[in-house]
Formats: sequence, C-alpha cells, structure tokens
Amino acid sequence: MPRRKSSVVGREFGEGVRNVIERSGMTHRQLAEKMGWDEAKLSDMVRGKGGVTEADLMLLLGFCQATPLEIQYLLALFRETRETAYLKFSDEPLDQLPVLLNQERLANEVTVWSLSLIPGHLQTTDYMRALIPAARDESVDYEKVIEAKVERRKLFHWSRTFVFYIHEQALRLPVGGPDVMKDQYIHLLGMAERLYITLRVVPIGIGAYAGTTGSFIQLGYEKFETVVFLEGEGSGLFIEEPKPLAKYARVLKLLDGQALDPEESKGLINSILF
Repeated sequence: MPRRKSSVVGREFGEGVRNVIERSGMTHRQLAEKMGWDEAKLSDMVRGKGGVTEADLMLLLGFCQATPLEIQYLLALFRETRETAYLKFSDEPLDQLPVLLNQERLANEVTVWSLSLIPGHLQTTDYMRALIPAARDESVDYEKVIEAKVERRKLFHWSRTFVFYIHEQALRLPVGGPDVMKDQYIHLLGMAERLYITLRVVPIGIGAYAGTTGSFIQLGYEKFETVVFLEGEGSGLFIEEPKPLAKYARVLKLLDGQALDPEESKGLINSILF
C-alpha cells in the first residue's frame, strides 16, 4: 500500500481539530450537515490533508465552541501545514512530549541514536530523576515531566520494532551514583531480551564514529513517510525533506557497521555492571 502524503504538523493539526469536534458531542456527519459542508471536506481536515481555508477553520472552531487557546494553537498549526519540517518550541518541557509521543504511537519502527545519555525510552525513573539537578529550572514541575516520560513505556509492544544505538560513553556516564546506574544496567539488559527490541552499543575503542553531530530518533510508518526527530533545549524539530532524511539514514547505516552486535552489546553492559 503506498504511503499517504501527510506531514507531522498536518497530523497534529488534524488530531487537534478531531479533539475539538469530539468535545462538541457531534458526529462528523452531524457537524458537516449543520455547516453545509460535504462530509469528505471535514474528513480531509481531521486527517491533516488540507482542502480548507483559514476562514473555514475559524468557522468550524467557533461552531464547536473551541477555547481561545485551542483557536490560537490550531490556527498556528494550520499556517505551518505547508512546511516540510515542523519546529515545536516551548519553555515548558511538557509541551514537547505530546507531539513526539503522538508520532511514536503512529510509528511501527523506532530507531534511536543516543550519544551521551541512556535513551529516554529505556531510562529508569531514578535515572530520570538524577538528571534533574543538571538542568534545574525552578519553573518546571519535573515530577510531571517524569510521569509523562514514563507513559512512553506503553509504546513497547510486539507490533513495533525498536532499535537503539547507544555510544559506550553514554553507558559509562555516572548519573545518580552506583546504585542508580546498577539498576539502569539491569533494566537495559532486561529490555534487550524482548524480541522486538534490539540494543547495539558503539564502543569507545573504535575511535571516531558516525553520528558525532548529535542524537536523533528516526520514525518509520506503515502509512506515512519516514521522519527524523531532533530534540533541542526547549525545542523539537521534525525533519521530513528527502535529502536530509537520506543523510540520517546513512548515519544509521554506518552505525550498523560500527556497533557491536546485540550479544556483544549485552556482554559489554554486563562487564560494566560486574
């Protein structure tokens, strides 16, 4: 089945509109009839496929009694739907997670390259908590951030495949002390036993390696084109252009040749643990 042309921002926009409609209590057919629209037009909107004007959007949001914040957010998304990269910026970490989690839930292949830390999907709560002092911001409720990150564990399911490339320096970085790291290593080894999770360590001993410019997540979909997510300080960027995507795919191909195989990777973690 060919993949649909649908951008990350388009999918986020569609979900936001869908939530507003659901709260109104009307079905799509009822709403389309009341607004004098063809139901297909409304269907295209909630699927992020476009086909509507800004005036159409404002009319629908007003009809469904959307809040001012919802209108502001969805209008901003609508204006970005023609872009081929989506930058999400906010001073609040909790604002970053829902967009990424939504896209990860849609993906059936998640590939992670982690340069300096244990990947977030595989972090224990104690490891997450031990990272807080290094990024302390009194305006942030870090316990809520941790709760949101723990929700990510629900992504693990046999219907998806996960590949984690982790640099050895991330494994050896002492976060939270020996007890925290011991539990983290045990957790990693346990997760690596799951058939749908592949864990590959890039050893320090090889010297220079691919991916030195930073960590990233590649999301592969059954119905949509592949995207890459880059996490920054207070921002998250989804890349969808073919040329840069090809460069990230090349990095992963090189890492595949540089990393230890899964059994060797588990052996290295065991050697650090014991």
